Parts: sequence; C-alpha cells; structure tokens
Amino acid sequence: MQKIAVLGLGKVGTLAAELLHASGFTVLGIDVIPRGDLPVPVQTLDLTHTDAVETLFAEQDAVLSCLPFHLNISLAEAAHRTGIAYFDLTEDVPTTNRIIALSKSANRLMAPQCGLAPGFIGIVGASLIARLDDCRSCKMRVGALPQHPTGLMGYSFNWSPEGVVNEYLNDCEVIEEGERKMISPMEWIEDIYIDGMKLEAFTTSGGLGTMCDTYHGQVANIDYKTMRYPGHAKLMNFFFHELLMRERREEAGAILVNAKPPVDDDIVYVHASAEGTLDGVLRRFEFVRGYRPLEVAGKRRTAISWTTAGSVVAVIEMVRDGKLPATGFLKQEDIALSDFLATPTGGLYAA
Repeated sequence: MQKIAVLGLGKVGTLAAELLHASGFTVLGIDVIPRGDLPVPVQTLDLTHTDAVETLFAEQDAVLSCLPFHLNISLAEAAHRTGIAYFDLTEDVPTTNRIIALSKSANRLMAPQCGLAPGFIGIVGASLIARLDDCRSCKMRVGALPQHPTGLMGYSFNWSPEGVVNEYLNDCEVIEEGERKMISPMEWIEDIYIDGMKLEAFTTSGGLGTMCDTYHGQVANIDYKTMRYPGHAKLMNFFFHELLMRERREEAGAILVNAKPPVDDDIVYVHASAEGTLDGVLRRFEFVRGYRPLEVAGKRRTAISWTTAGSVVAVIEMVRDGKLPATGFLKQEDIALSDFLATPTGGLYAA
C-alpha cells in the first residue's frame, strides 16, 4: 500500500496528508478548493460524479476520507467497487454498519472509525481490558475542549458541527450488567476530575465503535461518554429538546458554530479505566492524559487536529508495515496499543 488519496483538506485532512507524505506514502489530496500550499499534489473533484470518483480511486491503493460522515457511505462503496483499501474517521453507526457489510465481500481492508473517538480511545480501552484476567467494567471518556472557556456553555467547535450534533442526538450503545442495549444521549451524567479540573461526562453516540459487539459476554459493563465543562449537558438538552432544535440539525450546527467558533488553544482529555480481577485480586487500571497543541510537520497544530489525524495515520502506517491485516474489516480494539505507539506518528501519544 503506497498510493493514498486523502479526501477533504480541512485541518485534520491537511495534517493527515502531510503526515502520510512524511511517512513515505505517495499522497494525492482531494478537495473542492484548489490548494498550492501542501507538499503533495491537490486535485479538485466533484464527489457527486460517481464515474470520476471511481476513476480516481482506481489509480490509488487506498483512500482516507476526512469528510463529514454523511458522505462516507458512497465513498466506501466506490472504494469497494474499485478494490482499494478504505479508511475514515466516522462516529456514525449506520455508516459503520454499511461498511461492515461491504467488508464481507471486499478484497482489501475496510477501516472506518480510525480517529480519536471512536479510534484511539478503543485501542486504549482494549489495552486496559487485556491487562485483567476478568474485566467487570471498562469506561471510556474523551473531551475536546478550549483551554480557556468562556460563557455558560464552556465550549468551542474545533470539531465538525455535524459530527457533534450527530453524537448529541443519536442513541448510544452500551453493555450494562451483561446486557447489550441502546440508551439516550446526554444522560448518565457524572463528575470527573483530571489534574484537579472538574469536568462532567455524559453519554454520546458512536464513541465505542464496535466494542459492544466484541466484548458482549466478556465484559459486563462498557460505556463511552463525552467530557465537557460542568453545565454543558443541561444547556445542550435545553437547546435540542426544549427549543426543538433536534428537528433542525443543520441549522442547529450553524447556530452553535456561530456562537462558539474554533480556538487555537484547545485541549483533548482522554480518560479510560478498566476494573476487574488479576491473579484473584480486584484491580483498577487507568489511562489519563491531557493532550495540548503541538508542533507537528513543521506547524503548530490544535490538539483535536493532531490527535485525530495522528490516530488514523498511525493505523495506516501499521497496515503498510504488515502489523495489521490487509483485508476484511478492522476493529480498533484489535490494534495493540504498544504497536500503535511504536509507529512514527503514534509516538505523539506516548507523552
């Protein structure tokens, strides 16, 4: 796997293209806007033209979509038809289910959910579960936040508004007391402290990826929550449900971004824990980090940009180097954390 097209050159896509180029891949950037400021060639493409998309894909070994989740099914189907490997960052469950179905007849790898959550958090959670003889619970939390919040909401939209709205409104899969079930988003609110910082965590959709399928019958309790500054969930429930903005998702995203635009000084909190027995003794293992902006590929990158782009690039490096399968469907929990951290890009997360 040498030639890869990166679709969507926002902050995450741009960094992914640069990291892949630095790692030795032959990269082609794809965007609706011409770009001349990257170390890789960039081509404009209308993704509604199926024939043009498949012609371009046929010249590649793989494609990475850094586009909004609603575009990914058609791109995955085009990758499947042209016989190339497919990667994306989606948190959307129906999109992933469609890619799982495609993977059953694919002759190359289909790997959605390779970002931060789902993605890196699943790799971490699986590594904690594996340390125990018998795991009774695994809890995974991620929060992408401004370092210096203002206002009641305490938030800035450094991530896709479509993705955030999707996570806040779609039902969430969990395993509770051994039962696999769907629960409502923005519930099960709890307090979490990281380095003395008080945060709240609440259920959101998609962050577990395929972990409920993998661990059903093995781990009695698994759930994923998003972390925010205290009071955020109450305001979002008011906005979406009392004001009925849940019925106007696109408009809701536009309102929220207009009110809380992106910031440069962000932080990504990762908090994962697993409890169970080891050698007959009850133990709890944790992985807790606060990732801040870094200089990556010669430029300062926001925390959410490098943690998301770096995760998928590390996975692609592992596939190229034979550390992961080249065919079928890739579950993030099947990726060894030690192997991930040993890649040139995955090493960013080791601090």
